[in-house]
Amino acid sequence: MLFDTHVHLNAEQFNDDLEEVITRAQEQGVHNMVVVGFDRTTIKKALHLAETYPFLYASVGWHPVDAIDMTEEDLKWIEELASHPKVVAIGEMGLDYHWDKSPKEIQKEVFRKQIQLAKRVKLPIIIHNREATQDIVDILKEEKASEVGGIMHCYSGSLEVAKECIAMNFYISFGGPVTFKNAKKPKEVAQELPLEHLLIETDCPYLAPHPFRGKRNEPSYVALVAKEIAELKGISYEEVVQKTYDNARQIFNIK
Repeated sequence: MLFDTHVHLNAEQFNDDLEEVITRAQEQGVHNMVVVGFDRTTIKKALHLAETYPFLYASVGWHPVDAIDMTEEDLKWIEELASHPKVVAIGEMGLDYHWDKSPKEIQKEVFRKQIQLAKRVKLPIIIHNREATQDIVDILKEEKASEVGGIMHCYSGSLEVAKECIAMNFYISFGGPVTFKNAKKPKEVAQELPLEHLLIETDCPYLAPHPFRGKRNEPSYVALVAKEIAELKGISYEEVVQKTYDNARQIFNIK
């Protein structure tokens, strides 16, 4: 029973074969997935998928790259959607200093507003971090994000920062990069942290794990992430699958 905590089945890369992709995931033992919406279009698609398939859930939020496009109406809309029975988190949100579409100050403001929103609706948050670790940790602390907790999505930072995030009620989620031969930091973090703080994801269609690196990623490949973590920790694949599944249901409050 695998739980892929972060998929973009709402991406156009799956327009032609979505049914087959979902079937392959189920055949591989993927029992649940959270489809992440991060702008007007992807949020609508995420909700549609979650309403169509009983085993899919949705997360609604605004991506930092597009922070400059977000309006007060969008924020209000996300808050209204938070009461939808299939919405289990707010996000993905955060900071992305790699692309320069949205100025840093606007990204920070939109990030803070979404944390405040999540606290009002009492849902966990999904964090996107690219080249902005210290600012993200600082804002999470300042906004008391520990009240709702959440997920550090596709984690690539240090062990020290991971421990700081865990102390704030966050799970550390690993995707395809933990399987890359040169991924020293993610491997070290996965090895050192207790399993009760870990989650697995694909972030499909992006970041496919080895040996599919560079190709389109899909949810069935989340099994490869679980296998890698099991090898790194010297424990059984079944143990990783069961514990990360339980962790996901806990953070998303799925009964």
